[in-house]
Amino acid sequence: MSAGVLSSISYASPFGQGVFGADVPFGSATSISIAISGNPTVSLAPNGNIFEGSGSHTLTVTSLDVVGYRLYIYSPGSSDMTNGSETIPASSNTSAGTLATDSWGYNVTGSSTDFIGTTTSPIVLKDADGPYKNGDMTTVTYGVKASATKGAGDYTANVVYTAVAKSE
Repeated sequence: MSAGVLSSISYASPFGQGVFGADVPFGSATSISIAISGNPTVSLAPNGNIFEGSGSHTLTVTSLDVVGYRLYIYSPGSSDMTNGSETIPASSNTSAGTLATDSWGYNVTGSSTDFIGTTTSPIVLKDADGPYKNGDMTTVTYGVKASATKGAGDYTANVVYTAVAKSE
């Protein structure tokens, strides 16, 4: 799997809003950024007639916005993992659950068995309140469950994370 990152500058909350006494610099613009610990690798191991595995990486959002931020996840264009013409679609799970055979998904709970499928539209991964001038970490775990009939090789999927400052 590979992950893309978008970052931007956002504007601070108006005077009188946000967190009183927050330890952030005074000014008209605050910043928000995402750092990723690297691309997760999922190694599959046999379990009867299927292969399954999980892997994770950590995102650190640094934000001086006094209200907080929302972290979004999506797969642009297609949520399928691909290996040439072979595909493994994203799970149809909209809440954490066991993966169906020949599907993949993610979670932020650290579970190695319960996952949600990505979509091609952004969905909220985390809703965090307050400034995080020293960074706020989120571990994203990915899981794959594939049948023995899937072609061997490396499957990849594009995942985009976006952090957006909240406003009151």
